[in-house]
Amino acid sequence: MSKQFDVVVIGAGPGGYIAAIRAAQLGFSVACVDAWVNEKGGPAPGGTCTNVGCIPSKALLQSSEHFEHAGHAFKDHGIDVAGLSLNLPQMIKRKDTVVKQNNDGILFLFKKNKVTFFHGRAAFAGAATADGYPLTISAPANETINAKQVIIATGSNARALPGAEFDEKLILSNTGALTIGEVPKKLGVIGAGVIGLEMGSVWRRLGAEVTVLEGLPVFLGAVDEQIAKEAGKLFAKQGLSINLGCKIGSITKGADNVTVAYENAKGEAQTAVFDKLIVSIGRTPNTDGLAADKVGLKLDERGFVAVDDDCKTNLPGVWAVGDVVRGPMLAHKAEEEGVAVAERMAGQHGHTNFNTIPWVIYTSPEIAWVGRTEQQLKADGVAYKAGTFPFLANGRARALGDTSGMVKFLADAATDEILGVHIIGPMASELISEAVVAMEFKASAEDIARICHAHPSLSEATKEAALAIDKRTLNF
Repeated sequence: MSKQFDVVVIGAGPGGYIAAIRAAQLGFSVACVDAWVNEKGGPAPGGTCTNVGCIPSKALLQSSEHFEHAGHAFKDHGIDVAGLSLNLPQMIKRKDTVVKQNNDGILFLFKKNKVTFFHGRAAFAGAATADGYPLTISAPANETINAKQVIIATGSNARALPGAEFDEKLILSNTGALTIGEVPKKLGVIGAGVIGLEMGSVWRRLGAEVTVLEGLPVFLGAVDEQIAKEAGKLFAKQGLSINLGCKIGSITKGADNVTVAYENAKGEAQTAVFDKLIVSIGRTPNTDGLAADKVGLKLDERGFVAVDDDCKTNLPGVWAVGDVVRGPMLAHKAEEEGVAVAERMAGQHGHTNFNTIPWVIYTSPEIAWVGRTEQQLKADGVAYKAGTFPFLANGRARALGDTSGMVKFLADAATDEILGVHIIGPMASELISEAVVAMEFKASAEDIARICHAHPSLSEATKEAALAIDKRTLNF
C-alpha cells in the first residue's frame, strides 16, 4: 500500500524545504521529494540556491574578495603580505564544504520537524483519487506515495543560447562557473545580470581578464538609473570590460577556447576568443519530469506553472511556488511563498508582498534595492522627492576603507511615504533590511530620519539619505 501524506512538496530548494517545514509545524503529515545528488551520490537538498547558486557563489565572492584585499587594500592598513599566491583547489574545496554544510542542515531540519524525505524525482502518476494524488518517485527512493495536497517547487534551469549548449567545460552555466579548475586568462561573460556580474567579479579578482557582452543598450536596466550609472563606473574602474548593445552571432568551440562573433552597439562586426565563456541570459522554469500532462496541470505560454495570486494551480489541492511560477526568481521570494501556501492550507491568511521584496547583487560594491526606481516613478507620473548620501561622508565607511557608492531614498512628495530605497556600497545587502521593514510599516522618510542610528555605523548613511529628502543632511 502506498504511503499517505497530507502534503507532498516536490523540490527541496528554498521554496520547497521551507514550505515542507512550515506545513509540518502546522500539523500536516509532510513529505518532501528532491533529486539533487552530491558528488558521492547522496542527497543534496537546497536546490539551485544551495548547490550551484546563492550559497557557493557567495562563498567564492568572499574568498576572492579576501584575495584581492590581501594583494591591494591590506597595504593601506599597514599589513604587508609577502609571497601572496592563490590556492584555487583549496578555495573551491572551501566552497564545497559550505555547500555540504547547508545540505546537511536541511536534512537535519527535516528530521527535527518530522518531514519525511525521499531522494528521487517525483512525478504525477494520474488523476486524484480518494487517497489524493498518486506520485511516483524515481531511484534511489523508488516509491509510490499519495498526497492530499501537492506543492510544486521544482525551480528553474539556466537558459542556453541556441547552438551553444552548456558543456560546463568551455561554455559554462552558473554550475560550471563555480568549478573552473584554473583561472582563465581571458573569460567571456554573455549577460550583464546578477549571475554574470557576480561570476565575472570572482574571476576578475583572481586574475582573469573579463569581458562582459550585454544585449541591452542600458546597464542594469532593473536598477535605479543613478545607482546603475555609479555601478558601471566603479566596475569599469575595477577592470570589468562591459559592452552594451551587443548582438551575439555564432559561438564556436575550439579544442581549448571559444570564439564569439558579435556586433557591437555601433553595428560593427567583432570577434573575441575566450578561454572560457559563461552564458547568463536568464533562467527557464523546470517542469520536466513532472508529467503535468497526466493530470492536466496548466502551464502558461512561457512554460511556468500557471497560478493565481494565492499560488493555486488549476488543479484542486495543487499549488506551486518559487522560480517555477510568475514573479522574481529570488530564493527569499520562494521562501515567503512556501510559508504562505502552507498557512493557506491550514486556513490561515498567508501573505507575500511583491512590492517589498529586496533585491541584491553581491558584487563589490554590493547593490541592493527595494520598491520602485526613480525611472518607474517618472513613468507612472508619481510626484516624489529624492535624497542621497554618499558613503564617502560616512565615518564607518572611511574606517573600513570602502567609501564607494551611496544610499538613495525616494518618497511621496505629498505624504513622505517611502516608495523606494536604493543602495550601492559596503554591506548594502544588510542595510536594505531597514528599508524593507520601514516600507512594510508604511513609514515616511521622516520616520527614518528621526530614528537614532548607532555611531559609527554604515546605517547612518541610511538616516542621512532620509534627511536628504528634505535637504537637511548633517554630515554632507
